[in-house]
Formats: sequence, structure tokens, C-alpha cells
Amino acid sequence: MEGKTRSDAQTGEMAAPAEGMGRVRWTICALLFAATTLNYMDRMVLGLLKPTIQHSIGMTELDYAYVVDAFQIAYAVGMLVMGRLIDRVGTRIGYLVVMCVWSLSAWGHALANTVLEFGIARLCLGLGESGNFPVAIKTVAEWFPQKERSLATGIFNSGTNLGAIIAPLAVPWVVLTFHTWHAGFLITGVFSTVWIVLWLLYYHKPGEHPKLRAAEFEYIEEGRTEPPKPGTAWLKLFAYRQTWAFFLGKFLTDPIWWFYLFWLPSYFTTKFHLTLSTLGLPLVIVYTAATVGSILGGWLPAPFRKAGMAVTRARMAAMLVCACAVVPIFLAAYMKNEWACVGLLSLATAAHQGFSANLFTTVSDMFPRSEVASVTGIGGTAGAIGGALIASIAGLVLQFMHTYAPLFFIAASAYIVAWVLIAVLAPGLRKAELAA
Repeated sequence: MEGKTRSDAQTGEMAAPAEGMGRVRWTICALLFAATTLNYMDRMVLGLLKPTIQHSIGMTELDYAYVVDAFQIAYAVGMLVMGRLIDRVGTRIGYLVVMCVWSLSAWGHALANTVLEFGIARLCLGLGESGNFPVAIKTVAEWFPQKERSLATGIFNSGTNLGAIIAPLAVPWVVLTFHTWHAGFLITGVFSTVWIVLWLLYYHKPGEHPKLRAAEFEYIEEGRTEPPKPGTAWLKLFAYRQTWAFFLGKFLTDPIWWFYLFWLPSYFTTKFHLTLSTLGLPLVIVYTAATVGSILGGWLPAPFRKAGMAVTRARMAAMLVCACAVVPIFLAAYMKNEWACVGLLSLATAAHQGFSANLFTTVSDMFPRSEVASVTGIGGTAGAIGGALIASIAGLVLQFMHTYAPLFFIAASAYIVAWVLIAVLAPGLRKAELAA
């Protein structure tokens, strides 16, 4: 076997300096990135086809909101269940299970022809997709030292944007080629199957991975102080302020991303009269900017650390920068120029992803590895509950007020409020002192 492995580290052997440290951890990050890309391609399809499906089956704005709510409610429940399940069964089996469930559910949309059938398919999709972020964050906590986690999270989290870029390019082409919107829900199946095979062949924990060299294993373990311990009872996690800090951060900011994901296509269609064939470019620009924002947001704590800040304070400073960058989005409802709106939305989505990359990483800052997936699941549940609320609000506002202004005002203020609450509840992102 090339290089030295975990067992070499246990016997005290040193990795050969000439061979370098190795980059197995970044290959793992690439798999997380690919899974997250597929995750968002699956959930993006319905928003892209919303005007077409509304015309085809007579779906109203409120009907669409109810379908989105079905996804969000299942996602909220699933986050709690999946987070705890993944802490118990581990990342290798956990990711395999959630990928299979959400891929089959996504295909089920192609069989739907009524609002009720779409609601059922969407509910199953939400349950499956709810496992992606708990297992991905736990994998990052296992495979990366603390100082690299926000960058790794930013990289895999940027898959949400790549999925949102690929979908508006691929889905309209598939639908127009095959002359049916049903075909748009089938395009991710092959890619999901390939990913499942790669995950089974390549993924192992750091202590068990056959290609991991001793030097990289020691680097991954650098700075870890918590001893292995059994997981804390799920309800007891709510006794900690740190849990509530993450809960509220996700509750306030995740709905904004859901709003962009599910309503931006119809926003451009309604406001600027774009069609399925012309909708792709504005969405590609917006989500390309979001991809850049996710990676830059993950990197952003680095200059603050170089300026002398502690890791956690640097993370909070980066989140504040991102929160402020979102504020101008309230102007989007009043602009008449399509490309000016694209610019504002690009800045807002990039800042959201930068904020999100660091917010996710606060879980491994504040909790031991044994609780990371569970706390991430709790936060994901909060975000999904908020997403259900914003879906209902959006449906009512658009059905009866016919304006996006209140929705963009909510988007502009949510991140500042979230940052303040996190700073108050978990000052300095200090570690939660879990009871034995």
C-alpha cells in the first residue's frame, strides 16, 4: 500500500517528508460536494417547472405553497430523525441510506399529475434530503482539523449552488427535447447511482481508511482534545444555549435560501416575462455567484485569524460581513432592470452561502463530534420550519398582494437578527459543557 496509514501512526512511525502529507480528506470533500450538488438539482426542478406545471394541472400560488410546505415539514421531521440516526450508524451507511431515499423520491415526481400527488412526492423527497447536511457536517468534523472545517464546509456547501446552476441549464433542455415536463424529474438518477458506487468503494473513517497516510491522519487529529464518549440524550441538547444559537440562526436564515430556490424562477417569469428557454442565464449567474460566495465565505475567517483573532471570533466576524452584504436585497422588488436585479440577487445569495458555511461550522466549534450530526439535524429542523412559514407567507402575499416587496424585506433583515442572537446566546462560540 502506498504511503503510511492509520496503523503506522499508532506504532509511532513517521510519514516520509518527501512523499508529502496526502490529500485524502479533500477527496472525501469532493464526494460531499458531488452529493450536495445532486441534492440541490433534485429539489430545484419543481421551482423551474412551476409555471409549466401550474398551467398544466391548474396549480395556484397557494397550491404551490402547500406542496412546498409538504417538503419543508418532512424535511423538518427528517432532520431530527436523520441526525440522530447518523450519529448512531455512522457516516458511511448513513449517507448511503439518505442518497437512496431522496433519489427514488425525486423520480416519483415524474409520476405525479395532481397537487396531492406532488405533495406526497415532495414529502418523501424532504424526508430523504434531510439527511444530507447532518451527515456531511459530521463527515467534515471527522476528516478535517478545526482550522480547515469552514473551508471544507464552504466547498461542499457550494454544491448547492452548482446544483442550482446545472438544473436551469439541463432541465429546460430535457423538457423541450422530450416535449413533457415529466422528463425533467428523471435526469439525476444516473448520477446518483454513480455516486452511490463511489461512496461504497472509497469512503471509510480516517482511522480505517486504507489510503490515509500517518502524516495526514495526525494533521486531521491536530488539536482534538475531547475523549470518545456516548451521545447525549437528544432532548437534553435543548438545555444548552449553544443549541438554541444554532437553532435560531438556521430558523431565520435557511428560509431565505428556500425562498430563492423555490420562487426565483417565478419571480423572473412574473416580473421580467422570461420563459423556460430564457430563464436559465439569470439563474446561472445568481447561483454561480452563490458558489463563489460559499467558498469565499469559508475562507473569510482566515484573514481575521491572521489579524490575531481566535478561530471562533474570526468566524463570527466573517458571518457579520456576510450578514451586512445581504441587506441591499430589499431593493430588488423596486428595480425595473433585469440585470440590476440579477446583480443584487447574486450578492445576496453569495453572502447567504458565506454565512451558511460558517454557521454550519459553529456546530463542530461548540460541540464534540459525538453530537455534531444531532445538533446539525436540530438546526436543520429549525430551518425547515422557517422554510414552511416563508412558503405559506409567500403564497399568501403573492396570491393576494401580487408583490415581492415584503418577502425581500424579510430577506434583507434576517441575517443581522440571526447574528445578534448567536452572539448573545453563545458569546465567542464557547464549547458546550455537556453533562456526563
